[in-house]
Amino acid sequence: MKYNEIYHFSHPQHKLRFEYSEFPFKCDGCKEVGIGSRYKCTTCDYDLHMHCAIPSASITHPFYKKCSFQFLSRPPGNVPRYCNACEKDITGFLYHCKSCGFDLHPCCAKLPMVLDDGEVKLYLYRKVSASCHRCGRKGRSWSYRSTCKKYNLHVACVKEMLVDSWHEIYFGRANNNNNYNNNNSNNNCKKLENRIPSLKGTLQTHHRKSKGKVQKCCEMAGLALQFIISAVLGDPTTLIAGVVGSLMSK
Repeated sequence: MKYNEIYHFSHPQHKLRFEYSEFPFKCDGCKEVGIGSRYKCTTCDYDLHMHCAIPSASITHPFYKKCSFQFLSRPPGNVPRYCNACEKDITGFLYHCKSCGFDLHPCCAKLPMVLDDGEVKLYLYRKVSASCHRCGRKGRSWSYRSTCKKYNLHVACVKEMLVDSWHEIYFGRANNNNNYNNNNSNNNCKKLENRIPSLKGTLQTHHRKSKGKVQKCCEMAGLALQFIISAVLGDPTTLIAGVVGSLMSK
């Protein structure tokens, strides 16, 4: 469900307008990075993911069939909490299961179980036995794995690759200079592209093949990564090739 304008309890003074952002933004609800569809207050520079702007009061999840997750505007209690999907800290909006104590970021809770663009099909798993292409480790957080089982990426690793850099570029230095304009934003976007870590070397160490086959493997994994990134950042319909295009080229 999508509305052009909404009122939201977290920002009652102004309406939030639906728009599409080609650049990363920080969600003022869950405090995580997003891209693509969002609700924004232009007066206050207040942004919300779609999942944070129009949340479900309660949800269930296939990975936790005995749990009932309730939407909360802040983490319960005084103990630091982390997301069971991506292992990142939770500091804002969340889905919480009171009986089990599990927590999920809103965007993590709504990660598609299948990502399919007609060429690459990726399935979400709670745990996989294969090594992650990024960190080389098994287990850890939820993972997306391709049908052919050649490409496996932890949700946590995807966030580490992108979110940390984006926080520093957009929400670290930028917070020290709040009057930066759109030209600075465009410059930051170019810096962002150059700061995204490359998977190419990692993939080559994982695949002992001829040069041509390694290149093809990297290209396919890069395509798969684009869809995973879009899903992790709250909009699985977004194609962010312009931002991630340099990922496999270095």
